[in-house]
Amino acid sequence: MSSKSSEIRPVITLKSTAGTGFTYTTRKNRRNTPDRLELLKFDPVVRRRVVFRESR
Repeated sequence: MSSKSSEIRPVITLKSTAGTGFTYTTRKNRRNTPDRLELLKFDPVVRRRVVFRESR
């Protein structure tokens, strides 16, 4: 088996850019998206959709 650092679908953390500290966790396919992920998701602290960026 391969090590955790070379997994194809690692668990990543998406952190809010609104500065609230709210995070989502998800998995991504490293083969299809090798760069950092940015998604528009709901932040319940500010009660609106904001950009969430992948943090490692």
